[in-house]
Amino acid sequence: MSTEPRINERIRVPEVRLVGPNGEQVGIVSIGDALKLAQESDLDLVEVAATARPPVCKLMDYGKFKYESAMKAREARRNQAHTIIKEIKLRPKIDPHDYETKKGHVVRFLKAGDKVKVTIMFRGREQSRPELGFRLLQRLAEDVTELGFVESQPKQDGRNMIMVIGPHKKKAEAKAEKAAARARTPGDPAEGEDMSLDHDMASASEPQE
Repeated sequence: MSTEPRINERIRVPEVRLVGPNGEQVGIVSIGDALKLAQESDLDLVEVAATARPPVCKLMDYGKFKYESAMKAREARRNQAHTIIKEIKLRPKIDPHDYETKKGHVVRFLKAGDKVKVTIMFRGREQSRPELGFRLLQRLAEDVTELGFVESQPKQDGRNMIMVIGPHKKKAEAKAEKAAARARTPGDPAEGEDMSLDHDMASASEPQE
């Protein structure tokens, strides 16, 4: 089925609620009078609300409208960025130095506009102390609250506990800021640029919502 609106002679109703080219309300008129006004104005009669009673039609340059809509859609696709989910894995009894290192990775990912999946891995008797993992996740979320928010609350997944932190900054904004930083300081690595990570980190792509 066509998703394009009916225009001009394709509009087969006795009367319409007419809207002028500048959004002014003309009122309910016969389809004949509406088509005559469109012809006199060198515009198209376009059905913009087919389910209304009577249908709402607007006087416009439909060719120009379609072109501008296509350009806006193309620009939106061009600016669309993909959200990356990075993963950080922690142990519930992580030592302070390792915690700061892992937190640094989370900070860098969030600054780059990426989501972070934080996984607490329980082993042996640790599985009977899920509160340790929960408190660690809460602490991490509080430490990075200026850069991200808890998108998915901590939940048990087998032997692991998982939480997802989303960035306050959109991916496109982060990329624009990184480009601006590179322009200001050519040759220097931009803030938030990914470095090599240890083997327990993985990444997976998913499209931005």
